[in-house]
Amino acid sequence: MLIIAWVIAMFFAANIGASGTAASMGAAYGAGAVKRKWIALVLVAVAAFLGAVIGGGSVVKTISGGIVPSHDITVPITVLILASACLTLFISNLIGVPLSTSEVTVGAVVGVGLAISHIYVSKIVFIASVWLVMPFLAMAIAYLLGKVVRAVETRLARVSTATRYITLGFTVLLVLSGCYEAFSAGMNNVANAIGPLVASHVIGQRTGLYVGALFVAIGAVTLGGRVLETNAKKITKLSVLQGTAVSLTSATLVLIASIFGLPVPQTQATTMAIFGVGQSKVGRDIWRQDVVRRIVKIWIASPVSSLLLSYVLVELVLKGNWFALWIVGAVVVLSGLVWFVRRMRAKQSAVEQRKTL
Repeated sequence: MLIIAWVIAMFFAANIGASGTAASMGAAYGAGAVKRKWIALVLVAVAAFLGAVIGGGSVVKTISGGIVPSHDITVPITVLILASACLTLFISNLIGVPLSTSEVTVGAVVGVGLAISHIYVSKIVFIASVWLVMPFLAMAIAYLLGKVVRAVETRLARVSTATRYITLGFTVLLVLSGCYEAFSAGMNNVANAIGPLVASHVIGQRTGLYVGALFVAIGAVTLGGRVLETNAKKITKLSVLQGTAVSLTSATLVLIASIFGLPVPQTQATTMAIFGVGQSKVGRDIWRQDVVRRIVKIWIASPVSSLLLSYVLVELVLKGNWFALWIVGAVVVLSGLVWFVRRMRAKQSAVEQRKTL
């Protein structure tokens, strides 16, 4: 059981690197400040490793004992938490959509807490409130910065002398801000993989931070390419200054949250900051893009999915309660039917529109 816990935790850490951490360099890569994908991923890996080992301890304490009492988290429960969160995150990486590792991890821990009837409700409510506020705060700040950036770029376009040096300076600033964002991601996200291990006393906090950070770095380099492409080029095209505004906004918010030990949706903050900058440029049309709607839907589904999965696993594996499986199965089937009906109606509507044309 210990070996299984280790394997799942390190696989989860690698997927964290591929999802939340790899997205950190999306602005720099999308703006062309870093032209080669592998260079962007290596920079992400190094910065995330440093962020985890330097400042990841506060969030580890929250994950390991701030949601469910640590004495209730045994090795088997640790395996179930990590398996639920890891499976949800791995699926998102396969389809190339940036997903919050904090949401899936906290969702899995909450599912276990509900199954064992022991959970810190006030802490969960506070964390969920931060989840709701922070991405939109990032979007609002980035929207305002986007307006400022457009004014600055208009002025710079009139300057013929020293333009090359100004552009070079801003490019370096964008790369540094991307590294800063990856650093803050390391501080916040590594705890999601090692927190349950620390709670069940499988590993010490300091050693766990180093090991988890290493696997996050490996995951960013080997698995992060598709999420990097999604954040960089499939939402909106960013200039160098716009990319800098995105990275600085999300990184600062996540860094502040990490200092207070709050696991927050870093990827959501980054992506919503990109939305904010894009909205300042193209208006509400950015919300009509398919990739935007796709990401928002998965954001909503991810914590619920990991919560249900961990709850069912505890009921089945530890309690032998098959009734919970039937309930969840019925919910899944019902959801599938609703999706199928909506899909068929959309197709029928499209056919009728073609006939009218």
